[in-house]
Amino acid sequence: MRSTSDSPYPEAATGLEVRPFRALTYRRRDPGHLARVSSPAYDLVTPEGRDRLIAADPHNVVRLILPGVASGVDGSGGDGLRRSVAGAAGMLRDWEQAGVLERDAEPALWVYALSPADGAPDTVGWLAAVELPPAGSRAVLPHEDTFPGAVEGRRALLEATATDLEPIVLAHDPHPGLPALTVAAQDGPPTLEVTEADGVRHALWRVADPALTGPVTAALADTEAVIADGHHRFAAARAHGARAILALVTPMGPGGLRVHPIHRVVPDLALTEALAAASAGFRATELPVGAGGPAETVQRWITAPGGAGLLVSDGSRVVRLDSPSADVLDAVPAEAPEAWRGLDVVLVHHGLVHRLWGRTDDGGAVLIAHGIDEALAGARSRHGVAVLLRAPSPADVAAVARANARMPRKSTLFVPKPRTGLVLRPHGD
Repeated sequence: MRSTSDSPYPEAATGLEVRPFRALTYRRRDPGHLARVSSPAYDLVTPEGRDRLIAADPHNVVRLILPGVASGVDGSGGDGLRRSVAGAAGMLRDWEQAGVLERDAEPALWVYALSPADGAPDTVGWLAAVELPPAGSRAVLPHEDTFPGAVEGRRALLEATATDLEPIVLAHDPHPGLPALTVAAQDGPPTLEVTEADGVRHALWRVADPALTGPVTAALADTEAVIADGHHRFAAARAHGARAILALVTPMGPGGLRVHPIHRVVPDLALTEALAAASAGFRATELPVGAGGPAETVQRWITAPGGAGLLVSDGSRVVRLDSPSADVLDAVPAEAPEAWRGLDVVLVHHGLVHRLWGRTDDGGAVLIAHGIDEALAGARSRHGVAVLLRAPSPADVAAVARANARMPRKSTLFVPKPRTGLVLRPHGD
């Protein structure tokens, strides 16, 4: 197993400790029903998407993962938060008692295969209960900052429901014996199957045979992992004092996840004002916008090999910023690890948004957008600018995590995402 010479923990504490668990799933398992009751991860659900999910089925899982907004209760803090999570816990109990949800009699692992609609390679991993490693262990490494308020919201929901309502995602070191075990476990038709509206197919096989689960847990114990998705839920589980957390464990590299960028929207900042300030530290070059509009211009830039810089747009015009000045580069903390200092998102966070635009990186001053269209629309609707970025590579993310550094919040979007609501893990499983 992997170890570090300065770790005070035994060698066994440095690898992933995973185990089978007794899952809670919807009793009706036909693909049409699973499509109506499942949801994207809580932090990807837009207000419009939330309304569609609530209307799709009275038992849609969004009522549990976003209990305040789904019930009309202000769950942002204090008494409102307590009421909203208590409502989610009561609803979860009611659904189980009514037979909407059912508990497995025996523990199992689950193989989870995600097949993108664009023809990209499948992502295949294992759903498991992953033990939370002790402080100082390098078994599970975060790579992004978190917001205390968001952590507390997830912690309160976890405490009220005593259930992992959706998995986090871990990207683990490759292991030579694991691919064959993963293939062997996909025998016969899947236990659960659903295809999202965007064409991504989710297929899960329940695996209870110790002849497979034993070697899988042994193989994963010889790996370390980086948190790909779920930093706030991981921190919430730690704050709650949980022993384990539900996780989709996928390989780093082939057969694993891909990284997309997360863009920024700065409200109430006119493009002329933004460029005047940015020009003090960057070279600004306006890009021609063709018949395909600004989104096509941005997409072409993001996918072009070997490019540099970042883009700023008000939703109509598109301007490239590159060649940062020494003053902008000096805004990036020099004491930070090299892997962290070289990230575009770090330069945007410290050099552009904070130093040149004078904005703090909080939820009101800087918004996030998970796609180009969303970012450009946000710039238009909020009378501001979008900052559009290229994604770091999985190797960049791993390097930052292993240097014990943290990217700014919401720096990476690992895809494809597991579907929320297919498999839940009650505590005490």
